[in-house]
Amino acid sequence: MSVAKFFFTVLPVLDQPWNTVVAGVGGTGVLTITSLIAMAAHIEGKGCATLNQTGLAQKFGAVVSHVRVANSQEQIKAVRIPAGEADLLIACDLVVSTGYEAMGKVAHGRTHAVINDNEQPTAEFVRDPDAHFPSEGMRQKVVAEVGEQLEFVHASEIALQLTGDAIGTNLFMLGYAWQRGWVPVGEAALECAIELNGVAVEFNKSAFLLGRRFANQPELVESLLANESSNTDADFTLDQMIEDRFQRLVAYQSVGYARRYLAQIENVRSVDCDSEAEDSLTHTVAQQLFKLMAYKDEYEVARLHSDDAFRAKLDTQFTGNYSIRFHLAPPLLSRANPTTGKVKKYEFGPWLMPVFRILAKLKYLRGTPWDVFALTSERRQEREDLARYQADLALVCDRLTPDNYHAANQLMKLPEQLRGYGHVKARNREALLSARSQYLSEFRGDPQYLEVTHISAQ
Repeated sequence: MSVAKFFFTVLPVLDQPWNTVVAGVGGTGVLTITSLIAMAAHIEGKGCATLNQTGLAQKFGAVVSHVRVANSQEQIKAVRIPAGEADLLIACDLVVSTGYEAMGKVAHGRTHAVINDNEQPTAEFVRDPDAHFPSEGMRQKVVAEVGEQLEFVHASEIALQLTGDAIGTNLFMLGYAWQRGWVPVGEAALECAIELNGVAVEFNKSAFLLGRRFANQPELVESLLANESSNTDADFTLDQMIEDRFQRLVAYQSVGYARRYLAQIENVRSVDCDSEAEDSLTHTVAQQLFKLMAYKDEYEVARLHSDDAFRAKLDTQFTGNYSIRFHLAPPLLSRANPTTGKVKKYEFGPWLMPVFRILAKLKYLRGTPWDVFALTSERRQEREDLARYQADLALVCDRLTPDNYHAANQLMKLPEQLRGYGHVKARNREALLSARSQYLSEFRGDPQYLEVTHISAQ
């Protein structure tokens, strides 16, 4: 991306060392920012000192880095930035920015801060996919600690769309902070440092310049962003969502298979007194029945990877002669660890793409006696999930009343919990089956359920 350079900034006055804290996720270039600032200071003949705190997990773990710049090396008496003495906080990750190592260095009235407000999932989402990301609370914490000299920037989205790679986020953040006048080294020295670093030089220069442009003319940069429709269910009417799922099932298997989906949706719609409501039983079944009918088996994985849309999406993100490698756990080759339940994955080269194309064309074997993949335990369980859901749906359609409508809706929503693959999906299935028994009892009005409810109310 080409951006004309005709905007200017004023560097901080170095009456005393200028202290910068950079916080982010390891492996994404956080330490590169402090290294570039330090090298630029060295090029300009200034004093500098850096300190990197990477903990035990550098790759994808929390990283906080300090860099101090002064007019001379003698002015820097310590490497670590003392508590409350940061002049600038560049937070490339919202979660890391709220930690003690970052927040402990900021102070009202002194610290300038630029925060990437992208919501990056944490490890908690691996254990609990329904975990709430407390982004608003995190923002409030940063505001409370820093004060008014704070700016949130959706840097990840901009960098990904306009540079083609999210790794450009950190140089984008550096450019933004520099344009604000919060980085104590000159533009020429920083660009020279990028060149000396010797890694993706033009890309990093472009990301740095993009950050400067966004700080100076945000409207111009925003106008370059693609205004893509999210195409979420919230944007669809009920009929549009059903048609969307119908077409997906045609691509997944066949027109006949998709018509079976439609027939079951019409059954529940005929007994649903408020089917057009956003949270209606019909909406729930339209979403969850599709999910169970379109489970990702080997044929579907092959179809999705060999689809032209997949390659087109890669071409928008990567340029040049890139190659593709796949990490898969083929059911006929892989065995689960008896202790952890995890299956070892194997790496496959680009030669697998022609195999995917052939396998995708064999989807008509799905569910037939010639489907060798159907013999695995995981595929049998997925067919049982669908059969169980269809049996429950038939019961709901036969016995639905206004009094048990809520219980029916909760029962039909249960496949939302059926996430992941392999041992993860198996663990979630156990929780689903436990909840299913409760909702079935509530729906049917079983005496034991009514008794428990009465005791709880007392």
